[in-house]
Amino acid sequence: MAGPRVEVDGSIMEGGGQILRVSTALSCLLGLPLRVQKIRAGRSTPGLSSGGWKSKIKVLTRPQHLSGLEMIRDLCDGQLEGAEIGSTEITFTPEKIKGGIHTADTKTAGSVCLLMQVSMPCVLFAASPSELHLKGGTNAEMAPQIDYTVMVFKPIVEKFGFIFNCDIKTRGYYPKGGGEVIVRMSPVKQLNPINLTDRGCVTKIYGRAFVAGVLPFKVAKDMAAAAVRCIRKEIRDLYVNIQPVQEPKDQAFGNGNGIIIIAETSTGCLFAGSSLGKRGVNADKVGIEAAEMLLANLRHGGTVDEYLQDQLIVFMALANGVSRIKTGPVTLHTQTAIHFAEQIAKAKFIVKKSEEEEDAAKDTYIIECQGIGMTNPNL
Repeated sequence: MAGPRVEVDGSIMEGGGQILRVSTALSCLLGLPLRVQKIRAGRSTPGLSSGGWKSKIKVLTRPQHLSGLEMIRDLCDGQLEGAEIGSTEITFTPEKIKGGIHTADTKTAGSVCLLMQVSMPCVLFAASPSELHLKGGTNAEMAPQIDYTVMVFKPIVEKFGFIFNCDIKTRGYYPKGGGEVIVRMSPVKQLNPINLTDRGCVTKIYGRAFVAGVLPFKVAKDMAAAAVRCIRKEIRDLYVNIQPVQEPKDQAFGNGNGIIIIAETSTGCLFAGSSLGKRGVNADKVGIEAAEMLLANLRHGGTVDEYLQDQLIVFMALANGVSRIKTGPVTLHTQTAIHFAEQIAKAKFIVKKSEEEEDAAKDTYIIECQGIGMTNPNL
């Protein structure tokens, strides 16, 4: 099964966990042995970390990077060497991707959404349906919140021609984690390309502001109200429906608060702004931060927000045909994902300034990809 070993420099571009996620997922899918060197060489703590995304916080015991790598290894019965905390080099030799039940546990508030990101493309090309039990933080700093995954990522990524079910059993917050999500999906023969270039106009704005644990419900109401006020200054003609929510005690582990706000357009595009509360930050500020993030994502004229960009790249690379998405400024995460999708999967990407009149004054781009037409050998 194994082809020639792919050599990846883990210090370039984003230079963190994302390189590991993209390169091991593609290695697993394509059956290519992989070596990643100089892992996180540019970071405050080089080597495999317990932190996760861009994290300067030395998080607790055992890292989400490791749990992500171990999960990919387990999905395909592969061999993984060098996967320990502080390691700056890993080698990975994949075997055949199998379905069934798989568990990954970050043992911390490491993000379950990042675990989902790394495993989802792989299980789409498994031999049988999969059930992924992902444990860690569901609403954690420096990673997508699970609400984003369900409310924005899911409906858009399903345009590639598959569906998945995401069952949030327990929510978990920084620093304890303790959340659990179960993802169920069936394999596909191939992925369809997508064309997301028509943004339409905003038709709905809605969201949820949550508190969990010991935090008073008033915090949720204050976050929601502050966010609504902020959005109204700029968008006056739409009803903004942000529900304050008290997470049920049996469905949340630890204490946390946060907010996510979604804007939906006439063509089905989805944009989000979100923020998590931290000790000593007042509720209004959390609400306003999420609202401002959403408004910024609506200004650039793209069809996806800055967080969805990089999450679509691997799927575009695997799809059978030409995909196009319109974006605002192309993020470093997206540039990194494109670089490794080209290096490892040999997909062809073109990123160019949007030439449409309505985008003339904006920082708007088209990312186009000729996918490799990956075919599931098991189906």
